Amino acid sequence: MLSIAVTTLAILLLGITILARLPFHWWWIRCCEFPRMQISMLALLTLLLASLSESPWRWLAVSSSLVTLVIQACYILPWTRLWPVQVQRAEPGQDERCIRLLVANVLTPNRNAAGLIELINQHEPDIVLTLESDDWWGKQLDAALAKQWPHVVRIPQDNLYGMHLYSRLPLVSPQVERLIQDDIPSISTGVTLRCGEDIQLYAVHPRPPAPNESKESLWRDAELLLIGKRIHDGAFPALVAGDLNDVAWSRTTRLFCRVSGMLDPRRGRGMFSTFHAHYPLLRWPLDHVFSSEHFTLRDMRRLPGFGSDHFPILTTLCYRPSRADEHETPEANGDEHREARATIREGKEREQED
Repeated sequence: MLSIAVTTLAILLLGITILARLPFHWWWIRCCEFPRMQISMLALLTLLLASLSESPWRWLAVSSSLVTLVIQACYILPWTRLWPVQVQRAEPGQDERCIRLLVANVLTPNRNAAGLIELINQHEPDIVLTLESDDWWGKQLDAALAKQWPHVVRIPQDNLYGMHLYSRLPLVSPQVERLIQDDIPSISTGVTLRCGEDIQLYAVHPRPPAPNESKESLWRDAELLLIGKRIHDGAFPALVAGDLNDVAWSRTTRLFCRVSGMLDPRRGRGMFSTFHAHYPLLRWPLDHVFSSEHFTLRDMRRLPGFGSDHFPILTTLCYRPSRADEHETPEANGDEHREARATIREGKEREQED
């Protein structure tokens, strides 16, 4: 019985691993991309238990587990310290060129605003981006932050997709956009750094592929790729921040990085998994900060929880265009640009099914 159970689990894990590689938008396929670390741990367990199995089951369990581990490792390793960093480390000084950004999905029903505000006051970021913040959260944040973070974009919504942006740095022509779906906002704004240079910031929180949200990832993918195409076409220094409802190693996020040329500060440093804050064994990186090649990284850290199902993430980047050549910028080929354009077009044309 142990042999059959171990072999069945090993084959199931391999099946999930293969499903995640299929280029379809269905939620039950895209969700297979999320728990790569968990699948790897289970595959390692089946590999160890296979040594106790009897032939002919042993070879099948061992081979399935090994294939699963190899495939998963190819996705996971870039987000460990075993891999070269993608964003180079900032040199000391140059503080006027740096921007500190705190991203926090607050979880709308969570009412521990004091916990988040304490973290903000402790770390004093230049920009605070909150996600899932409704009118109640907006009032709490306004009362605590508006004086020291006077440049504000408010989008209170009670559908889990509200967002608020507070900045010590001047914002240039901030716009609230609804790029793909009318109930999913994003923010596009210039930010003037202390050195006087302007950069572009995109704040995003697309809808996830999940049974109670969306049967497909199409609209999430289209929003991310539309922003990626803008950055590629504009060739300006840019940051993208928010809860992407997607993991760093997913097919869509990797395509977004190639289309846009954006870099992931996590690569070569760790996963900094932000969700789920309450279940240590079920965590993956959902909250992101991406930068163009014009930036170097001073610091990135996951902050303590404050009652939300997400941990906040704090990132300090320095605008150093003179060091852009030190980065290996990802590039999309012609087929990938065509795929991105087709996804954007289909996302704009098709209505989401409930």
